[in-house]
Amino acid sequence: MKHPTLLIVAPVLALGLSGAAHADERPDHFEGERAATLDEALAHLSTYNAQLQAILAKDELGPEDTAKIHELTYTLENALEKIDSEVDAMAEALEAVHVASERFEVDTVRAQGRRYLDASSKLAP
Repeated sequence: MKHPTLLIVAPVLALGLSGAAHADERPDHFEGERAATLDEALAHLSTYNAQLQAILAKDELGPEDTAKIHELTYTLENALEKIDSEVDAMAEALEAVHVASERFEVDTVRAQGRRYLDASSKLAP
């Protein structure tokens, strides 16, 4: 005869483990604003950081505050993702300048150097 306790516990454990796996997944119910350019990403970062800072400056945070923060994070994450990809492109341009400078490839140094400076000047004017 099978153990009746096992018949009850096994499905409960399976549901519990299944729930734990789903608890790690993040709901995707907000998209946030997307940034098509580095300038837009930096503008979103500035605007939404200010909003986050204003909420966090409150003495007490209520459910409405944390809900608003939750929404803000989507746009902030999108902005940081765009900034990250733009910084990666800057790093590639700078590496091209580095390699070209070793080889005395003046045209590449100038072109990639301008590309790098144009992009990086938005981060460090």
